[in-house]
Amino acid sequence: MKLGAFSASLSVKDLKVSKEFYENLGFEVFAGNFSHNYLIMKNGNALIGIFQGMFEGTILTFNPGWDENANTLDSYMDVRHIQKELKYKNIKLESEADENTEGPASFIVKDPDGNTILIDQHI
Repeated sequence: MKLGAFSASLSVKDLKVSKEFYENLGFEVFAGNFSHNYLIMKNGNALIGIFQGMFEGTILTFNPGWDENANTLDSYMDVRHIQKELKYKNIKLESEADENTEGPASFIVKDPDGNTILIDQHI
């Protein structure tokens, strides 16, 4: 199963302070916007999203159809196909993508320890 680009999405208390911290670890702003309370930061192939006031905890995020530079892949597994495979394997979904649509969609699943995993397709 190809899940696409991987990043950790972190809930932060102060976007400016967190940005400076991760810059000190070698990350650079790749996308996002202070006015929307989030930044996507990159260090080599490693991606993190820092989000202020949008959710609690940490979310493991996968983006079907994208590589780590947000370039569209020539071939990828659509989010709805991934969802169908997980449902077939009796994995409980916290939210679902509408299987009657095409294009951008997402769903959420939790691992056995309660960690949130977001499968978020942007194309």
